[in-house]
Amino acid sequence: MNSSPTPLLEVENLTKHFPLEGGGVVRALDGANFYLFPGETLSIVGESGCGKSTLGRAVVRIHEPTSGRIIFDGQDLNHLNGRELRQIKRRMQFIFQDPYASLDSRKTIGYTIIEPLLIHGIGTRAEQKQRQMELLEIVGLDAEAAAKYPHEFSGGQRQRIGIARAIAPGPDLIVADEPVSALDVSIQSQILNLLKKLRQQFNLSYIFISHDLAVVKHISDRVAVMYLGQFVEKAHVKDLFSNPLHPYTEALISAIPRIEHSKRHKRIILKGDVPDPSAPPPGCRFHPRCPKCMPICREKTPVITERGKRFPRHQVRCHLYQ
Repeated sequence: MNSSPTPLLEVENLTKHFPLEGGGVVRALDGANFYLFPGETLSIVGESGCGKSTLGRAVVRIHEPTSGRIIFDGQDLNHLNGRELRQIKRRMQFIFQDPYASLDSRKTIGYTIIEPLLIHGIGTRAEQKQRQMELLEIVGLDAEAAAKYPHEFSGGQRQRIGIARAIAPGPDLIVADEPVSALDVSIQSQILNLLKKLRQQFNLSYIFISHDLAVVKHISDRVAVMYLGQFVEKAHVKDLFSNPLHPYTEALISAIPRIEHSKRHKRIILKGDVPDPSAPPPGCRFHPRCPKCMPICREKTPVITERGKRFPRHQVRCHLYQ
């Protein structure tokens, strides 16, 4: 990327609240701001329940946002009509976490792969068939797989099918929601390497959602750390792992398993669980679990502070840096 590239995706103050029976809302996503450049992988990390998947689904409009703006390739999705939005959604695809549940057991693999082409009216029947064969080869499956059904494949093979379906209509952006978490460790690396190869081959941009920082370190250009619906830190992957600023990020990185033993490495154990997103704590949302909590953290919400000189700047939401 050059010094001032144009973002493919800009997300401004994106919010998604889910209403509760009897009143109140679950603040699953609460004012997310980020951008993504062409050909870049931005990973979203955090514990379960922090809002990562909600963010990914809101970006591609699986969930309709409560508020905020999504600007894709210069177009504000809030200002598009149904037909225009459908054309944009062709360029934004989703890879689901569970390769067992994300495929229709009643449909052949061949139909599953070309279904996006049918939905968007891409190509003739002959061209769709040709594309089907090309996609199977691209993701490492035999042509005979087209006539089979999902139950005839392993988890890793099913995720390859899900990836083929995602790239079928020729997207620019793919949101991958925990795409390897349900797979054996030996298969995870194969799928990650496939995603990296496809990114280079088709100049794809990824939003890669994960709770596993070891995986994130392998695939990311930049990383955004999310806690209770808000970003607490964003940085280039090397900067984040070499110099984590937020106490929550420090704790996540300290939990990565290491083969070598070092006196400098100390596991940070966080107390308690992620608070209820329907009633987030006042001040800094992380303060009830933070080992560096100060009195101001309980009262005042921290704002984003920028650090360092590398573009884009290292950002952190923490009173320690204000």
